[in-house]
Amino acid sequence: IVISKSGGTPETQNALAVVQAALSAADLALAPRAVSISCFESALDKRASIEQWTERFWMEDWVGGRTSLFSAVGLLPAALQGACVDTLLAGAREMDHATRSAVQKNPALELAHAWYTLGSGKGERAMVVLPYRDQLVLFSRYLQQLVMESLGKCHNRDGEVVHQGLAVYGNKGSTDQHAFVQQLRDGRNDFFVVFIESLDDGSGLASSVAVDQGGHTAGDYLQGFLYGTREALTEAQRPSITITVPTIDEKILGALIALFERAVGFYAEMININAYHQPGVEAGKKAAKRVLELVDEIMVLLGREKEPLSI
Repeated sequence: IVISKSGGTPETQNALAVVQAALSAADLALAPRAVSISCFESALDKRASIEQWTERFWMEDWVGGRTSLFSAVGLLPAALQGACVDTLLAGAREMDHATRSAVQKNPALELAHAWYTLGSGKGERAMVVLPYRDQLVLFSRYLQQLVMESLGKCHNRDGEVVHQGLAVYGNKGSTDQHAFVQQLRDGRNDFFVVFIESLDDGSGLASSVAVDQGGHTAGDYLQGFLYGTREALTEAQRPSITITVPTIDEKILGALIALFERAVGFYAEMININAYHQPGVEAGKKAAKRVLELVDEIMVLLGREKEPLSI
C-alpha cells in the first residue's frame, strides 16, 4: 500500500524505491502487488494508472494526513489486518453525534476545556497519554502527531505571533510507564496525564488465570496499577484525566479517535489557531531539499579537484 496525498512525499518515494528494488531482486513485478492511495491525478495516482497497479484509491486534497484515518488511508490497512471497518466507522459516527450536542454533554468540548484549563490556554503543561491496554500501545504516538501538528503554530488566525502548542508523549501502562513515572511523581510538575481505562480485561488468559495465591488475575493487577499510579500522582498534586471505556474493540477505537479529533478542533477554536495546516512541516521539507542540493554541489566540486581541498 503506497500512501501519499500529494504523490511526491520523499519518505514514501524512498520506501517505494527500496521495496521495488527488493521485488526486482526476487524477479517479482511491483504493479500486481501494489495499490495507491492519493489525490486524484497526483503524481502517484498517475503512475499507478500508467503502470496498471492492482487498485487506486483517492482521498480529498483538503483532508490532512493526520485526520485521514477514516478514509482509505486508515480503513484499507485496518481491513487487511482483519478489523471490521464498518464497526470502526460506527463508533466514530456515534462520537461525532455526541460531540455535536449541548456544551454540558459534549465529551470533546469537555476534554478540550480540560486541556485549556490545565495548560492556562498556552500549553504550559505537556499531555502524557497512558492507555492501560496492549491494543492501544501506539495510541499515544498517533495522538502526538494529531495534537502537536495541529496545535503547534507560530501565528494565530489574525496573524499575531503566539507560539501555541501542546506537547504530547506517553506509552502503554503499566509496563512502559516505568520509563518515566518516576519523574512524573517526583520531578517537574509541568504535565497532566490522560489515563485510558478499559473495564473489560478481555477474553484471554489475562482475565482467567490466577497469578497469585489470592486468586488475582493479570487484569486485576493492571487495574490496580492504574488506580495506584493515579493516586500517587494525585498525592503529589499532579493533575490527571481518566477516560473509561467498557472494552477495546473497533467501535471503541473509532470513538476514541473521533473524540480526540474533535477535541483538537475545539481547542484550536479556543486559542484562535488553524488546526488544519502545517507550515512548519513544509518548511522542514524545503530545508531538507536544500541540504540535498548542497550535497550534490559539493560532490560535483570535489569531483573536479585532483588534490585534497583545505578547509
